[in-house]
Amino acid sequence: MSRSIQATVDENAAPDAPASAVASGYIRRGTPQFMRVTLALFSAGLATFALLYCVQPILPVLSRQFGVSPAASSLSLSISTGLMALGLLITGPLSDAIGRKSVMVTALMLAALCTLLSAMMTSWHGILLMRALMGLSLSGVAAVGMTYLSEEMDVRVVAFSMGLYISGNSIGGMSGRLLSGVLTDLFTWRIAVAVIGCFSLTSALMFWKILPASRHFRPIPLRPRNLMINFRLHWRDPGLPWLFAEGFLLMGAFVTLFNYIGYRLLDAPWHLSQAVVGLLSVVYLTGSWSSPKAGALTSRLGRGPVMLGATAMMLLGLLMTAFNALWLILPGMMLFTAGFFAAHAVASGWIGPRARRARGQASSLYLFSYYAGSSVAGTLGGFFWHDYGWNGITLFISSLLILALLVAWRLHSKKL
Repeated sequence: MSRSIQATVDENAAPDAPASAVASGYIRRGTPQFMRVTLALFSAGLATFALLYCVQPILPVLSRQFGVSPAASSLSLSISTGLMALGLLITGPLSDAIGRKSVMVTALMLAALCTLLSAMMTSWHGILLMRALMGLSLSGVAAVGMTYLSEEMDVRVVAFSMGLYISGNSIGGMSGRLLSGVLTDLFTWRIAVAVIGCFSLTSALMFWKILPASRHFRPIPLRPRNLMINFRLHWRDPGLPWLFAEGFLLMGAFVTLFNYIGYRLLDAPWHLSQAVVGLLSVVYLTGSWSSPKAGALTSRLGRGPVMLGATAMMLLGLLMTAFNALWLILPGMMLFTAGFFAAHAVASGWIGPRARRARGQASSLYLFSYYAGSSVAGTLGGFFWHDYGWNGITLFISSLLILALLVAWRLHSKKL
């Protein structure tokens, strides 16, 4: 039975459908293989986001040490996500041709090594070069992990597994920010970045050891003609381009808030320390709860309503940060973060069922848009911060989220 036929059967089956209704060979919940896949991809997501976002809480430190503006300092993150986005256009199709696991293992190890080298650079341009190469390497993990899950997991647990994978991302983002913020305050930013590089190299080795080899991967020759055919197929789909746009808007909003909230809280009237700003990354724990929860809710309520609700949570959390009271700002950050990871879990889990072929390329296009949103909006936000302060940031992010709500409504109303 083909995977597409299996998906059709299982989506129409009752929740308590017997195991015989599931095609043999796919990984089911509660099995040892399920635990190995979950742990491996959780650690990969953790390492990926720790490497990617470890510079975010220390942007003010980099601004001071290298004498660059907030917008220029944000390039240390934007250049990583930008090169990662471009790399996704290559690594997704590459994984369709040569396999999933080998691409992910190589990518994680190269990214960790580039991070270790960045801690040794003495010039701003050297740091940007290493950050760019690190982002390019990580492109081999992001889309391929999603594709691996959609191919190997039983269709009834794909959404739940995707949520667990995204929760690894959220904890990785928290760990990278927290460690870099605290270690920079205690030692230096170079030691902080080196520690995160070593941690990620260890995660890459564990990932290599425990991830089961693909059983349902079928290679697609890496030919330009095939790539263009599949590219047109994805963009002509009635739902996929809207999901790509949703990824751009959600990630653009998320990164912009966390890029500049540190500048705000280090300034008057709070004057928080760098360590405390780093510790605020614990709000990412809400994402580790909300992403699997959103994956489970889609089985009951459908993807559209869950995405609308999660995006509305982001907007409400953002508006809470517009006040000057810390007792409102911190819960606002938590609500914003929970909504983001829930919405991203739904959108990313929507790609596999919609893509009719070349799922690796479809996932790559989604994540290309996702990380392009990070690069473009994350840098543009610096100009709003410079000219209008936090009110400008709030207005900018609100416009992104209103557009995201409109896109989610279209996806829901058209039953895509």
